Amino acid sequence: MRLIAVFNQKGGVGKTTTTVNVGAALARLGHRVLLIDLDPQAHLTLHVGLDPAGVTPGVYQMLTGSATLAKARRKVAGNLWVVGSSTDLAAAEVELVGVVGREVLLRDLLEQHLDGWTMGYDFVLIDCPPSLGLLALNGLAAAREVIIPLQPHYLALQGLGKLLETVALVRKRINPSLKVAGVVTCMNDAGTRLSTEVLEDVRQFLQAARGTGVPWADACVFDTAIRRNIKLAEAPSYGQSIFDYAADSNGARDYETLAREILATGQTADAVGASAGDSSGTEPRTPAHAAPRQDVSACPEARRPEEPLPQPVAADMQPEPRRQSA
Repeated sequence: MRLIAVFNQKGGVGKTTTTVNVGAALARLGHRVLLIDLDPQAHLTLHVGLDPAGVTPGVYQMLTGSATLAKARRKVAGNLWVVGSSTDLAAAEVELVGVVGREVLLRDLLEQHLDGWTMGYDFVLIDCPPSLGLLALNGLAAAREVIIPLQPHYLALQGLGKLLETVALVRKRINPSLKVAGVVTCMNDAGTRLSTEVLEDVRQFLQAARGTGVPWADACVFDTAIRRNIKLAEAPSYGQSIFDYAADSNGARDYETLAREILATGQTADAVGASAGDSSGTEPRTPAHAAPRQDVSACPEARRPEEPLPQPVAADMQPEPRRQSA
């Protein structure tokens, strides 16, 4: 099973669209998929056709201890389940401020559910809110991989460093298994100079991390770029994935290709881990069908005891990609 957080603290970059449509594509390919909406805006819940006002129990009830994941999940399509959200979730950060272990509540709930449910999931995709608060920390603490949707604009690029700082600290303090699988380009305008430059900056930054101990040491920019497509913007208003709304659109083709690439990434990682004698899971690898990249060896994961996540973020960690001068 793969636990993947779709995370970017900047809003409007395609997190929810990516979570829903990658999940729907994986379900159509025969995999059992659970989607978790950790955003109080409840856009994922709306996207799959559920009314946030009627989502009870949902994520809020789970985190506050009044419901289990088994009771909160709803089946919305073949092989596809959703734990929905509502605006009530906005109060969770205040209500949980005095709870011990509040950063790992979702992880514990998932573990309890999976221990008691023999069917299991192949994928759990967590739609994180556009923030660096408690809800996002719960998503990162529960996940093993992070996928970062990125709109190839300069301002979107500037937030990537702070995002990676957060991932690094969560891995160090809370979740030693966490790693960055890769960056997904969303709303891409192919062929524009700005898009090309931003993506090249990200690739150079990730390449410079090869062989280091950071969580993004084996991350890549996925070869599949999600093109700007009006059908992707229309689908949520009908409560449908892109495959139900416009199966012949560029958006559907792009997300199906991305889902297959994510599958291949995991299969390649499993093969690398098996050859290295590591049975606990491995770093994300470049898909077997992707264009050749520099060969990368697996990065060993440090194991540290759990500690409270410090605030604010350490100032000496600056992994932010830098723009090339003109």
